[in-house]
Amino acid sequence: MASKERTELEVGPDGVAVITICNPPVNSLSIDVLHSLKDSYEEALRRSDVKAIVVTGKGGKFSGGFDISSFGGVQGGQMVQPKVGYIAIDILTDTLEAATKPSVAAIDGLALGGGLEVAMACHARISTPTAQLGLPELQLGIIPGFGGTQRLPRLVGLTKSLEMMLLSKPVKGDEAHQLGLVDALVSPNDLVNTARRWALDICELKRPWIKSLYKTDKLEPLGEAREILKFARAQAQKQAANLHHPLVCIDVIEEGIVSGPRAGLWKEATAFHELLLSDTCKSLVHVFFSQRATSKIPGVTNLGLMPRKISKVAILGGGLMGSGIATAMILSNYPVILKEVNEKFLNAGIDRIKANLQSRVRKGKMTEERYERALSLVSSVLDYEPFKDVDLVIEAVIENVKLKQQIFSDLEKYCPSHCVLATNTSTIDLNLIGEKTKSQDRIIGAHFFSPAHVMPLLEIVRTQHTSPQVVVDLLDVGKRIKKTPIVVGNCTGFAVNRMFFPYTQSALLFVDRGMDVYKIDRACTKFGMPMGPFRLADLVGFGVAVATGMQYLENFPDRV
Repeated sequence: MASKERTELEVGPDGVAVITICNPPVNSLSIDVLHSLKDSYEEALRRSDVKAIVVTGKGGKFSGGFDISSFGGVQGGQMVQPKVGYIAIDILTDTLEAATKPSVAAIDGLALGGGLEVAMACHARISTPTAQLGLPELQLGIIPGFGGTQRLPRLVGLTKSLEMMLLSKPVKGDEAHQLGLVDALVSPNDLVNTARRWALDICELKRPWIKSLYKTDKLEPLGEAREILKFARAQAQKQAANLHHPLVCIDVIEEGIVSGPRAGLWKEATAFHELLLSDTCKSLVHVFFSQRATSKIPGVTNLGLMPRKISKVAILGGGLMGSGIATAMILSNYPVILKEVNEKFLNAGIDRIKANLQSRVRKGKMTEERYERALSLVSSVLDYEPFKDVDLVIEAVIENVKLKQQIFSDLEKYCPSHCVLATNTSTIDLNLIGEKTKSQDRIIGAHFFSPAHVMPLLEIVRTQHTSPQVVVDLLDVGKRIKKTPIVVGNCTGFAVNRMFFPYTQSALLFVDRGMDVYKIDRACTKFGMPMGPFRLADLVGFGVAVATGMQYLENFPDRV
């Protein structure tokens, strides 16, 4: 029986062999697929009826890259890692790129990691305008290991390649074309046929036959290249001082520029082999799979429930959190009603939203037109009258139990019966908040982290009364606003703050012993935390920190 993880070879009457990567859902490059790719290539090279080769992926996706699920087997010793250089050199360089017949990659959907590295080993690349191309391996604690550190700088230049690799930043097909990473853009329907003609044109010497590993026109002179790499090292250390693999990536790129691409390939292969077994890689692979597991909640997501449409969102409170949540919502095109208790607070909330958006404009992440369109999605009110047709309310007021209880009693009166009633409380028991309502089945926690429009985590808190439908609805909203939603149980502090509290408690104990708060913060940031506990308290507001601490004192008097 043929393996599901394979490539398929089909030769047309035009003499073009189309090799299709078949490993759904994203055509990942398992060892079996890579062996099959090599076999298909060798068969195409042997056959006298084949003039040229096209490599593509099944189902509208070129390839999502190396099969990450196999990492665990290699790291745990259950699977033998291929010999150093087998994939990057034996397969991609000495079989694909060195082939005596030209090959063209036909890219649709995505070409990420090893997928892009396969495409770069071909002699030309044709893409659809919306395809995603990138080398995101550093997110997993490794570096591109199939020749990407050597070929990408030669195709797009050193500066852009460093950005794409160190920041794991993919580009769309149209930008890839402008950069020179792909040679032409076509529609998905014309993709393979255009690639076939292009491959034949190379064969007939009507188009250049380019081995990207040996291109030099995009590389800066050696002195200038070293200055760029020096700056990249400084930025990498500034961004994450304790991470080793970004510096390894830069060293490997430099080796190829200084000693030649073949030497660079060997250094890359050796470094990839070592990094794959590192604790950093093991941890980041765990994070990768954990993030994807957050959307699978037994007793909720396996019931066949579909998320209901959320057309309008209301937010109570325009402070730091409320304005941040509103920003996150309008950035994903949700119309938002912002409610405050008086005109002064309401204007301040709108000003915070404007400032959040203007920051994106200044950084080049948003156009003025997009700014105006996003801002137009916000309306401001002082009463509950406009709440009669909202689908989701998120309460983001101060951590005061009686105030929140009153708010949820009011929401029950003014909001429609299907409306999801969410609280952004960071600590307070949801049963206490909903104690005076009859709508406990639709009360749920939506705990964002500051700044809410930037931080990716969303803690979804369910009680024993919360209906699975409401959880499904909020999971869907979380994904639409580009958050990583995690569903947790209901108790004081939930999951994140219960883990975080001992950290801040320890810092306070050191202060009690006379240690300087700045010294404590510096030690924490040196360790790798984005900021220390005291700077964080300043950011979220000391009132929030005190209110949170009081909740622990009341609920865990013997442990605090």
